[in-house]
Amino acid sequence: MKYTWTMASRKTKYTTGFLPLLAVLISLSFGLLPDAKLYEVKEGTVYFRSDAPLELIEASSNTLKGLIDTEERTFAFSIPISSFEGFNSPLQRVHFNENYMESKLYPNATFSGKIIENIAFSRDGHYTVRAKGQLNVHGVKRERIIRSELKIEKGTLKVYADFTVLLAEHDISIPKIVHQKIAEEIAVNIEATFLPKTP
Repeated sequence: MKYTWTMASRKTKYTTGFLPLLAVLISLSFGLLPDAKLYEVKEGTVYFRSDAPLELIEASSNTLKGLIDTEERTFAFSIPISSFEGFNSPLQRVHFNENYMESKLYPNATFSGKIIENIAFSRDGHYTVRAKGQLNVHGVKRERIIRSELKIEKGTLKVYADFTVLLAEHDISIPKIVHQKIAEEIAVNIEATFLPKTP
């Protein structure tokens, strides 16, 4: 898969990449950051497409979780791998979770970091921003810069992003027997609506 963000070279195969995000979510749940201007995902969808020579595979999930701190311009997202639905057959979904993504071992994909542009979140408008952070897929973290569209209107934030993920960069192996059915580069689309986080 091609990246629209720059990727770092070093990789780590640990599920601990999810722990910082989890700590943030827990601290927010207990109101430990009362002064931050926090927005959380109210509706969010992640869609992916594998367009290989012999087969097209599509799946999506609407269980995206996420937070944006508009003062610090930081963000954190998480999606359960096993929540993706679609595929071309139930067996294909089983293979996705068990053979390729190993979702029991690496249950979540996460992305956390900071928005590069210093925009005014209090002002309605349409902005193109770059989100720089650590993308953790299959237990392998990569630094990415993802270009996103941000629409601010009447206290609501809407985020749209399209990017690609290279399977090899996240140690996801595809057997030769199905090499023509699964693309090496996966297209990903994210749409999310954020509202101010309530206490």
